[in-house]
Amino acid sequence: MQNSLDPDLPLRDVVFYTLRQSILTGELKPGERLMEIHLADKLGVSRTPVREAIRRLELEGLVTMFPRRGAEVAQITEKSMNDVLEVRRTLDALCAELACDRITEDGLEALRHACEHFEQCVSTGDAKKIAQADVALHDIIVEATGNQRLIQLVNNLSEQMYRYRFEYIKDSSQHETLVREHRIIYQSIVDKDKDTAAAAAKTHIDNQKKAIIRQIRLENRRSPKNR
Repeated sequence: MQNSLDPDLPLRDVVFYTLRQSILTGELKPGERLMEIHLADKLGVSRTPVREAIRRLELEGLVTMFPRRGAEVAQITEKSMNDVLEVRRTLDALCAELACDRITEDGLEALRHACEHFEQCVSTGDAKKIAQADVALHDIIVEATGNQRLIQLVNNLSEQMYRYRFEYIKDSSQHETLVREHRIIYQSIVDKDKDTAAAAAKTHIDNQKKAIIRQIRLENRRSPKNR
């Protein structure tokens, strides 16, 4: 659990973002207990900012509190995943359609470079780098819409989406599918083909959903308490 955040941030924010990143990337695993003393020692802080961070994470749905048991990293369930991906699927399709009309030449160039960078990251096998490159690529499409309300809606879902996306990206067997889907989305935006762009964006989410459901069900079979 490393901290690479702005050293000028208040300590409570540093602790919050550090724990949050650890949950989003799976370093702190679903169902893992969050012991205040242990985390405080590990981060070199008092228990107070850890306690505050856990409360904030609970509000974000990343932590679940249980009577007499304390805090645990929230489970990745089919219901919670469906709720997020259902909305994101529609928003991503809309973003792709609007990008066909509104993306600039500079935006297309940035998107091309983002696709190439993603493929380079895939070749490293580093899940964190791949996830970051994936987010950066999709952010270009979202920003290209120029619709500030839409951008805000997508950004509000992004952190929750990251957790599910990271689970998908950890599965190396899906990497070629991701590369292929990105290429289709990019080319359809270049061609201003709204129908293909929207369909590809939806397929992109659908394939993530199927893969994550497989992982959730596999994990449930391994861990009876998660059923």
